[in-house]
Amino acid sequence: MIPYKSIIHINKEKGNAIYLQLTNAFIGLIKDGTLISGSKLPSSRKLSELLQIHRKTVLACYEELQLQGWITTLPQKGTFVSSKVPIIVQKDFLQNKETAKSEKAGFHFYKNEHLIAHTDKANTSTIYINDGIPDTRLAPLKELAIIYRNIVAKKNTIQFINYGTAHGNNYLRENIAKYLNETRGLKITKDNVLITRGSQMGIYLAAQLIVKPKDCIVVGETNYISADKTFLHEGAILKRVKVDADGLCIKSLEKICKKNRVKAIYITSHHHHPTTVTLSAERRIAILQLAKKYKFAILEDDYDYDFHYSHSPILPLASHDKNGNVMYLGSICKSVAPVFRVGYMVATKDVIDEAAIRRKYMDRQGDALLEITFSKFIASGDLQRHTNKVLKIYKERRDFFCKLLKEELSEFINFEIPKGGMAVWVQLNKKYNWEQISKVAKTHQLEITDWKNYDPTNSKHNGMRFGFAAYNVEEIHNLIHRLKNTFSEIKNYN
Repeated sequence: MIPYKSIIHINKEKGNAIYLQLTNAFIGLIKDGTLISGSKLPSSRKLSELLQIHRKTVLACYEELQLQGWITTLPQKGTFVSSKVPIIVQKDFLQNKETAKSEKAGFHFYKNEHLIAHTDKANTSTIYINDGIPDTRLAPLKELAIIYRNIVAKKNTIQFINYGTAHGNNYLRENIAKYLNETRGLKITKDNVLITRGSQMGIYLAAQLIVKPKDCIVVGETNYISADKTFLHEGAILKRVKVDADGLCIKSLEKICKKNRVKAIYITSHHHHPTTVTLSAERRIAILQLAKKYKFAILEDDYDYDFHYSHSPILPLASHDKNGNVMYLGSICKSVAPVFRVGYMVATKDVIDEAAIRRKYMDRQGDALLEITFSKFIASGDLQRHTNKVLKIYKERRDFFCKLLKEELSEFINFEIPKGGMAVWVQLNKKYNWEQISKVAKTHQLEITDWKNYDPTNSKHNGMRFGFAAYNVEEIHNLIHRLKNTFSEIKNYN
């Protein structure tokens, strides 16, 4: 006799009806083989006594199970698990009190060796060194919430909650175009804009449009790891170009173009990821000329453009593109907060229309209400005001962070104060390595997570990014203190 009282648990405090809880419990017992095809169930009177529930509840359960095809009732004989239920090897209910879903798939699936998983932040007492992210505590949530509430309250909003265009909300496309024209010197209309869920979606769509297996894509010797992985996922062959204080080296790029049919070049002109250097104006013009001559695409990532501290940023290549070679990719996530997945791809209309078709099959459309919210946020000037506000804060944090790095850790590291962005490119003394530093840092509740990503060619440059924007003064003090303790401990080992 199956001990129903022990293995069926009814929670009368739950929101769902008791008869449905009982129904689901029986279905679970049938699915896991505790009750097999043909098993007789207890009478409604007997089960109600065992579980101390009303008999009508049991009758409602049995009726539901019969309607779903799990059981059959035979006059004068009783209630049985349906003979149409597939035969499952019966399990010992004593060893099967809790049935957990398997941790391994029961089928073969393809893993991609090029893609990487990101580490979740699990411990709040640990400081995680990031590669340059905004401080979400500065996000203009109140302003955005007011705009969002006003939009939802309007009757005409109903038109935006149905299926829409994969290009993105038209109002946002118009305001993004206007914003980029005013701040980046572009000369575009909404027809040149596709709304994405951040720059990574733009990179992925660009790769879908441009890359076939064995196509040649040029990237920096050091480069944004997610872009590298995206191109490799599509089967591209990466050709790497040296990066110096003025960005990608043109002579190396030209040599590659003469020997290979280059499909595209990926650049972060403001500021190069990971080294933070700015691509010089002279080299920008040279890249545009090479793109025209060799007919390759320029994937220009608008990374950290708004955060430039020394002087006004150099206009992007997209602002000088006369031949339709540049695809300009960016997002508002970095300026506001990562949770707001609003980005853009800028290109010629034919490219944008094809990208929209492909986007439709991976993500039918964006969040229209969020897109309208950001459209109004941009149009009102709130985005620019927020950017100006955090720019001042991040500059102060950069200065303080670099001051402490120099004072406390100059024996161990070397760096240049970045002209912009939200991170410092730190190169470790050759006597040490980041793997060693990372292991010891954990004992000081300091997590160095991404050090492996910055040296894809194993060149031993010993560099990695230290983000500073997300930390206030007290947190910067704490981070540098833990770093100093880590380095001091390793120095004593040596």
